[in-house]
Amino acid sequence: MEISGLISAIVIGTVIGTLGRLALPGRQHTGVLPTIGVGVLAALVGTAVAAGLGVANTDGVDWIELAIQVGLAACGVALVERLKGR
Repeated sequence: MEISGLISAIVIGTVIGTLGRLALPGRQHTGVLPTIGVGVLAALVGTAVAAGLGVANTDGVDWIELAIQVGLAACGVALVERLKGR
């Protein structure tokens, strides 16, 4: 992986993780780094799921893929929050 790919993954992971946090009700006490980590993981897994469903490559913006990624990020942030609370 090149440095540009790594930087892109961090930026996209930050956006996806933030959108995932915004999708959850209430206040989360998860830090910035776990949110970015969850976002990067959700972006990668969401892309794989979208490819498996055949909706990864569409004309224009891939809204279904983005919705899958944000949903996975919301689940991931909730999971991290729950595990952190124990």
